Amino acid sequence: MDESKGSKYEIRKMSENMLKLGIPTGSLQKATIELFSKAGFHISDSERSYSPTIDDKQIQLTCLRAQEMSRYVEDRSLDAGITGHDWIMENSSDVVEVAELLYSKATSKPTKWVLAVPDESKVNKPEDLRGTIIATELINVTKKYFADKNIDVLVEFSWGSTEVKARLVDAIVELTETGSSLRANNLRIIDTVITSTTRFIANKQAWQDKFKREKIENISILLNAAINAGSRVGLKMNVRKADLESILKVLPAEKSPTISSLADSDYAAVEVVIEDEIERTLVPALKRAGASGIITYPLNKVIH
Repeated sequence: MDESKGSKYEIRKMSENMLKLGIPTGSLQKATIELFSKAGFHISDSERSYSPTIDDKQIQLTCLRAQEMSRYVEDRSLDAGITGHDWIMENSSDVVEVAELLYSKATSKPTKWVLAVPDESKVNKPEDLRGTIIATELINVTKKYFADKNIDVLVEFSWGSTEVKARLVDAIVELTETGSSLRANNLRIIDTVITSTTRFIANKQAWQDKFKREKIENISILLNAAINAGSRVGLKMNVRKADLESILKVLPAEKSPTISSLADSDYAAVEVVIEDEIERTLVPALKRAGASGIITYPLNKVIH
């Protein structure tokens, strides 16, 4: 066999079995790195390099602004990436939305782009802004929002620090997760323009490739499993069989626990996954119902 042909084949094969994956820089970067870690992937040099390393030889990482991600996925520069639904809409990107990833920089709740004005403004509803100037980074979505309401406004692009400009123009459309920054700048919300969550997206050609699609689906399963585990804990306990019925009544109705026999035939082991927010009320109730040896433990992944 010709050695040069062999080496070209190996290079092509290696390229075919490589997923080009984009992860967001900026406010979502830290949360994304932590999520990948919980999913079983270790990413290094993410703060110093736009091409960080990951402990998976079949993944090539690139760090990009979430605002740009969907464009690079659509034009096949990347096979897949993580970005917000808001930026997919802003760029009108024709991509495959593989999964919704319910995480963000501060909470697991959706973020919102809101129409806001200074507290002292006389504006109380979007219609009051007819003929005014709106500053935002989300230009196209904002224009559509006002066009759909038949409200004529001038939408200007804001190069960051949009809250500061609320008193230089008539209103702003700004991203908020908790509303704390708006309140700190004495701004009030008069409407929600768009609600957004993080999305795992893929290029349509990559989605048709057997290797890349399976790789993307595997990553999606693991990321969502890590997200699901973040709000849940495992719960184990020993229960006298005579008390088993009363214990099962205490557990949330939608849960189906695993029940195992113990060496002592009078007892059974009960194990279930619960929402962590109910743990503090459920555990004392289980104790009173007769459970003993109660153990709660964190989870790495929960796959439905």
